[in-house]
Amino acid sequence: MRVDKFLNIVNITKRRAVAQDMLASGVIKINGIPIKASRNIQIGDIIEIKYLENSKFYQVLKIPEQKTIKKNESHLYYKEIQG
Repeated sequence: MRVDKFLNIVNITKRRAVAQDMLASGVIKINGIPIKASRNIQIGDIIEIKYLENSKFYQVLKIPEQKTIKKNESHLYYKEIQG
């Protein structure tokens, strides 16, 4: 699954276009490397999202099989970790 789709489906970003813009500008890194939106996400990958003063880190636990998931099920697909 593409990184931008994953971020949108698991509700880390509200829209896929937002995820694409963040990836293009280098705000989001996978395993410490800036990547393109078309890269496939894998279980165990660490997603880093840089904000103004800090960063958030997420570890991919599972890849969603459907195009939408319930908001309260997001925690099944990733976990927030300390950076």
